[in-house]
Amino acid sequence: MGEFDLIAQYFQRDYAPGDNVVKGIGDDCALLAPRAGMQLAISSDMLVEGRHFVSTVSPDALGHKALAVNLSDLAACGAKPVAFTLALALPRVDTTWLHGFSKGLFALADQHGCALVGGDTTQGPLNICITVIGEVPPGQALLRSGAQPGDDIYVSGSVGDARLALEAFRGTVQLDAAMFASARARMERPTPRVALGQALRGIATSAIDVSDGLLGDLGHILKASRCGAEVAIDNVAALAIFHWAGHGFSSDFCREMTANGGDDYELVFTAPPSAREAVAQAAGRAVTPAKRIGRITADTQLVLRDAQGALVPNTFASFDHFKS
Repeated sequence: MGEFDLIAQYFQRDYAPGDNVVKGIGDDCALLAPRAGMQLAISSDMLVEGRHFVSTVSPDALGHKALAVNLSDLAACGAKPVAFTLALALPRVDTTWLHGFSKGLFALADQHGCALVGGDTTQGPLNICITVIGEVPPGQALLRSGAQPGDDIYVSGSVGDARLALEAFRGTVQLDAAMFASARARMERPTPRVALGQALRGIATSAIDVSDGLLGDLGHILKASRCGAEVAIDNVAALAIFHWAGHGFSSDFCREMTANGGDDYELVFTAPPSAREAVAQAAGRAVTPAKRIGRITADTQLVLRDAQGALVPNTFASFDHFKS
C-alpha cells in the first residue's frame, strides 16, 4: 500500500454541507470558512513513541489520545473545535494498526464535530503530530494572563490518575485490577473538557490545561498574570481516584502524584469569589465537576498548605521534556 492509498483508505472522509470546511483533504491546502465575527484558536501537540506512549498501547486508544490532548488546548482557551490536521510518521504500513488508530481518532473527532482536513504521512519512527483549529468570539478567549488577586483557583475532574498508571507500568506500585483499569483509562483515553471551557467564557479570568503537572501548569498562569497563589495541596490530592483514604497510599505519595503527575488534561482556572454560583452552573451544564483548591495572591509566591493549614514545602517539579 502506497502513501496516497493509505490516506484514501484510512483518513479521507466526506464533509457535510454547512461545515466550516470548504475543501479538505486532496489539495495542497485545506480551505476553512470561520463563522462571521469569530477568531481562530490554533494549537499543535506531538506524541512520540517511547516518550509520550508505550509500544503496547492499543492503536484506537492512541488515536483517541492524539486528538484529545489537542482538544484539551482548545478547551483551555474556551474555543469550539472546527478542524484538525494530522502529520503521521510510520515505521511501516500496518493495516491493523491503521484501522484501530483511525477508528479511535475519528470517534473522538465526531463527538466534537471536528473534521480532519489535511496533514502529511511519511516513513520513520512512530510520531504523531496534530494541529487543531477552533473558533471563539472576540474578547472571550480564556487566557493565562487574566488571574487577579483574590480569585478562586479551581481544577476540573480528577488529577494524578495517569501518573499512577505510569508508576504501575514502571512497577513502583502495585494496584488491584479495578484501580489499574481506571487509572490506565485516564492515562490512555483522557477526556478533553471542551464543554467546560466554553461554559466558562465570561466567567473564568484565566485557564490552562493540565498536561505537565498541576502545580507547574498553574505556575504558567501565575507567571503570565504576575501574581502568586495559595493552594490547599490535600484538597488537590483528594480529587484523585486513588485518594489515600482506604487504599494504603501515604499523603506524601498522593501529593506527589497529583501535584506534578501530568497527563491529566483537566482544566485549572481562576474566577472571582462573586462567580462561585456561575462556576457551579457552568460545571453543571458541562457535566464536569470543578473544585476550589486555593486562591490567587498579590505576591509572586506559590504557597502550599495541608489539611490543617500548615505550610507544606514546595518540592514538586512538573514534567519537562529536556530535564526529565
